[in-house]
Amino acid sequence: MAIHPNAGKPADPSILVDVAKLIAAYQADRPDPAVAAQRVAFGTSGHRGSSFDRAFNEWHILAITQAICLYRLEQNIDGPLFIGIDTHALSRPAFESALEVLAANDVDVMIAEHDEYTPTPVISHAILTYNRGRTSGLADGIVITPSHNPPEDGGFKYNPPHGGPAEGGITSWIQNKANEFLVKKLEGVKRIPFIKALYAPTTRKHDYLHAYVNDLGNILDMPAIRDAGLKLGVDPLGGAGVHFWGPIAERYGLNLTVVNKTVDPTFRFMTVDWDGKIRMDPSSPYAMRSLISLKDKFDVAFACDTDHDRHGIVTASAGLLPPNHYLAVCVHYLFANRPQWRKDAAVGKTIVSSSMINRVAAQSGRSVYEVPVGFKWFVDGLVHGTLGFAGEESAGSSFLRKDGTVWSTDKDGIIAALLAAEITARMKRDPGQIYAQLEQELGRSFYERSDAPATTAQKSVLAKLSPTDVPAGQLAGEKIQAILTTAPGDGNPIGGVKAVTEDGWFAARPSGTEEIYKIYAESFKSKDHLALIQKEAQTLVGAALTK
Repeated sequence: MAIHPNAGKPADPSILVDVAKLIAAYQADRPDPAVAAQRVAFGTSGHRGSSFDRAFNEWHILAITQAICLYRLEQNIDGPLFIGIDTHALSRPAFESALEVLAANDVDVMIAEHDEYTPTPVISHAILTYNRGRTSGLADGIVITPSHNPPEDGGFKYNPPHGGPAEGGITSWIQNKANEFLVKKLEGVKRIPFIKALYAPTTRKHDYLHAYVNDLGNILDMPAIRDAGLKLGVDPLGGAGVHFWGPIAERYGLNLTVVNKTVDPTFRFMTVDWDGKIRMDPSSPYAMRSLISLKDKFDVAFACDTDHDRHGIVTASAGLLPPNHYLAVCVHYLFANRPQWRKDAAVGKTIVSSSMINRVAAQSGRSVYEVPVGFKWFVDGLVHGTLGFAGEESAGSSFLRKDGTVWSTDKDGIIAALLAAEITARMKRDPGQIYAQLEQELGRSFYERSDAPATTAQKSVLAKLSPTDVPAGQLAGEKIQAILTTAPGDGNPIGGVKAVTEDGWFAARPSGTEEIYKIYAESFKSKDHLALIQKEAQTLVGAALTK
């Protein structure tokens, strides 16, 4: 992919979003349901888009929320609905729209005390905590966030009673019903004014922050981190967890510095990503340039994206760790240091994550459960304890409590970040040093994901790639051992294709959240071998797009 000349540099004022115009478009513009790009569309993680494109407007949120209310009635979900927002400009107006509908439908809603921002994993944790031991009156949730997407985007996702991202059957039902409401110009959508909804008897305040922070000792060895006296740094990237880190440090006596406490919906404090856009991606060396520059000031430092479901780990020994490297270290450490977990608890990974994770799992005596992209595929395993750890190459992961029970069924960047501190405290080496040791023992991985723009039509073509689209025979000079269109772990379609050889592989698939497609490739030989795999993969994708 072509790297923008401004990548890694402070955002130029000329690219900052006009927040007032963005919100005005949200309130005033109406989507045309006859235009595919303006319909409700749940991707990998909810409905996302910009109000400038008529892809995320008030009508979308009113329609989606009413559809969720109907889904709850159909499924007899009558417990409280936990709702949280991140710091994107469109999140607050979307929250107001959603609450107007929820209150009109007499849904018991738990909103954050002090109008606080609420990370995605905190909502999952709240749902699971409430539902523990219950068989009726179950809770569910809504998270209003486009994750690490640019400042002009909004996002809206539903988490059913299992606490994780809703599976395809649920999102399809909600999506279709919402689009029916759009076609009917919101006929059938119940709504009351926001002030009335805010003070409705069904709207209640919930202390998300302390409920989550006070429970962290049940999943992490917080005394070990404290007693090691590690100097820790965190950059919330202006996200929903910005006010969580201080209480975490105070509650557990950590020497932790929040290097940036700024909340600004333009995210003007960011260094821009690979394509010159502002994107709060903690796995990007361009977006993380500011924290990387501080690496020598801390024993370990970390960042989370805007809804704090993804992590970025910066070590003194290696700088910013690629997500796959850190996932491998997590597997190596956790399965050796969580004796109460089931002996047959497996490692969950997505099909596009590094095969180094497979090698580490085998070294740890654990099986691998390999699924398509999307954290929803890990939910059942985490709930039942059959997965001890689950992660994806885009820097999302979760794992079990120390006693082997479920903590969250959505990605949790906060515990992933703090785990880096626990690892450093107990192993006397940071995660970068531990990964270097794993490479010596298991071989060196050369891995890269490349992104390129793609239209909705092109993404549809890529999602339907089949084994016949991959020339039989060889890939980068090696015999192709397998061509996959379904995941080995659960047999579900991967929404693309993966070709595997003895020493490498590639996978091609469209993004479920942005107008791009992705090529993932890995070699256990060399950078040159990786480049050859990527070149042949790109030729394949190019041919598919021109058919």
